[in-house]
Amino acid sequence: MTELLFRETPYARDCAARVLAAGPEGVVLDRTVFYAQGGGQPGDVGRLAWAGGTMAVANAVKGPEGTVLHLPAEGADLPAPGTEVTVALDWGRRHRLMRMHTSLHLLCSLIPGAGVTGGQIGVERSRLDFDLAEPPTKEWLSERLTALAAADHAVSERWISDAELEANPSLVRTLSVQPPRGSGRVRLVCIGDPAAPVDLQPCGGTHVARTGEIGPVTVSKLENKGRQNRRVYLTLEG
Repeated sequence: MTELLFRETPYARDCAARVLAAGPEGVVLDRTVFYAQGGGQPGDVGRLAWAGGTMAVANAVKGPEGTVLHLPAEGADLPAPGTEVTVALDWGRRHRLMRMHTSLHLLCSLIPGAGVTGGQIGVERSRLDFDLAEPPTKEWLSERLTALAAADHAVSERWISDAELEANPSLVRTLSVQPPRGSGRVRLVCIGDPAAPVDLQPCGGTHVARTGEIGPVTVSKLENKGRQNRRVYLTLEG
């Protein structure tokens, strides 16, 4: 398995690692700071560097048996198995995705009770789809999202058992993608005071440590995608 350093240290920008396998399907490392694409969040990009070579990483995706595949850019050289490499993120892109992802959790908190039927996190624009007859206005959502971000709520995490999640099904907001079960535990992301959270739901992605890092949020567009499906797009400044 690949040790997922971003789980415990999402602000780590680089790390040392050893190549376990390398081929056109991707490079497997014993540890990585790269988030593997999933749950609507894109995989990280960046580079691997070693004595005598570098490889641009075009994406990171989940591989077999708990590994992460670092996909080489077209024409890139590959490190040989056993090579010691430095793994470096495109940090500006990652941090923006962390801000985006956390802002979508805040958006969920403003539309309580509505299931999330889909979503996508992007560098320039992100969206969530809600099982909802009529969403609030863009102006109302933008004002309250920006206020929640500016309140500088702490973002924390804790783990619960599969059984605890089954006993509390209301924690799961996503109807299209269910949190992974079977490992014995599920990661919960909490925004605000754990005793009275702004938002609390299972999530495996990366987030900022405090909502103050998000900055002003603008809901740029609302779309009707069906009788009970409303799509909400948001953008960030900076």
